[in-house]
Amino acid sequence: MKKTVNAGIGGRSFTLDEDAYNRLEAYLKLFQTRLKDVPAAEVMDDLESRIAELFTEKVGSGARVVDLTLVEEVIGQLGMPDGSEVPGGAGESGAGGAKSAAAVPHKLYRDPEGARVAGVCAGLAQYFDVDVTLIRILMLVAIFAATAGLWAYIVLWIVVPKAVTPAEQCEMRGLTPSAENLAKFARKK
Repeated sequence: MKKTVNAGIGGRSFTLDEDAYNRLEAYLKLFQTRLKDVPAAEVMDDLESRIAELFTEKVGSGARVVDLTLVEEVIGQLGMPDGSEVPGGAGESGAGGAKSAAAVPHKLYRDPEGARVAGVCAGLAQYFDVDVTLIRILMLVAIFAATAGLWAYIVLWIVVPKAVTPAEQCEMRGLTPSAENLAKFARKK
């Protein structure tokens, strides 16, 4: 008989067996030590949210206990922030690398990093995976050709949310929110 631990991960409650809990705790501590020059709190919150999403996908809404195999699978999928191998794992990080190469659908956000005015054009360029200059030229032509272009820009400015968190930055670019990708987009403050 194994002990179980109730843990709050990403704002959700999960029941983990003791081995799985210890492995996940060790991974999170190691992950936090490998974050370089980035605010760890923001990245760790996004990482825990992603872990909670993956656990929910696998376990579902039932009262099934998260075991060591599932924790190793999730750790292998997420990886480390510097892209290195996860030490102490069952060698499943290769499977996670293949999974992260799969196409992830883009989500429309305003891009604050490439913004000239509000980031609408930069966000559209990320969404359609085209050069931002092309989108800016098309937007200028639309604005000067008729007033509809100006109104479209203003509506998009109001309606489309800004990509603030590292997870949103990954979604905007169509990247899997893995540990390495989350660390890439963490804001240096």
